[in-house]
Amino acid sequence: MNTTTGITTGGLMVDAYSHILPARYFARMRELVVDAGALKRWLELDALHDLDARLRMMDDFGDGYQQVLTLSSPPLELLAGPDTSPALARLANESMRELCDRHPDRFPAFVASLPMNDPDAALAELAFAVDDLGARGVQVFTNVGGRPLDDPAFEGVFAEMWRRDLPVWMHPARGAAFADYATEDTSRYEIWWALGWPYETSVAMARLVFSGLLERYPGIKIITHHMGAMIPYLEGRIGLGWGPQLGSRTSGEDYERLRDAPLPHPPLEYFRRFHADTALSGSSLGTRCGLDFFGADHVLFGTDCPFDPEGGPAYVRETIRVLDGLGLTDADRARIYHGNIHRLMRLPAS
Repeated sequence: MNTTTGITTGGLMVDAYSHILPARYFARMRELVVDAGALKRWLELDALHDLDARLRMMDDFGDGYQQVLTLSSPPLELLAGPDTSPALARLANESMRELCDRHPDRFPAFVASLPMNDPDAALAELAFAVDDLGARGVQVFTNVGGRPLDDPAFEGVFAEMWRRDLPVWMHPARGAAFADYATEDTSRYEIWWALGWPYETSVAMARLVFSGLLERYPGIKIITHHMGAMIPYLEGRIGLGWGPQLGSRTSGEDYERLRDAPLPHPPLEYFRRFHADTALSGSSLGTRCGLDFFGADHVLFGTDCPFDPEGGPAYVRETIRVLDGLGLTDADRARIYHGNIHRLMRLPAS
């Protein structure tokens, strides 16, 4: 029994989607940000950039709690242009490797960052991060400076990760400048985050599906943040309202051809091929919906640590509470807590 959380965690838990800003990278990030006020959220979270604070927080959940490290937003391409983003990605990835080397019992693996605004450099950094630094996946954001992920310029990243049989972590990216109405300049009430991020993720998933990328690279491993966003809840809208009627609402585009080729399967089948994490801020209803949609084999324990009101422990604690309260079988709990992420990253079982 974990006396801090009051929850029986029962063994190994590998947090597949936690965020960090390594000290050397964070220092460079602060130099690059023009508006210091934009860093307010990051500076308030000690466990995001203070390693000692991070480790103390992790200790509250026992020796079996580990984290796969992913770099926190903002995306590299919002901090640096294509002339300097490759060096920034290299700094991030080398810093991540250092953290894993110093604390392998806490950080068994890291996910590489790529300079996606320079596709050739992104492929070069992918190879270096995986081959030389030992990264077990890469992270991309749902758009690259406003360009969709199904842009042909980015297909090489997906193709290479498919060839290497390693996963792609997909994180939403949208800011307040993305207005909710054409008559306004900014998104109010942080709608851009609360509702905009799930929309961003859902749109990116749809573009990858309908562009045929999942058909061209069968079995590609793409991990969607926040339990696949809106997709599980909209199963019926996709299954009966969208797929079989695609093109019926549109003039000027021949979308009807997608019903047969290059998509030989119903769109809903492709959406189920994504993987999803449990980072839903402690929502039992959302977690149950996502599990019903994706199945236990495609769901990973992930918390979004440390972006919670307590600066780290709350999302971890609440996600464990939700999972342990769903009445899952021991086999499904083991898959979600550590088995699936070990399989996807091809890590040795602990």
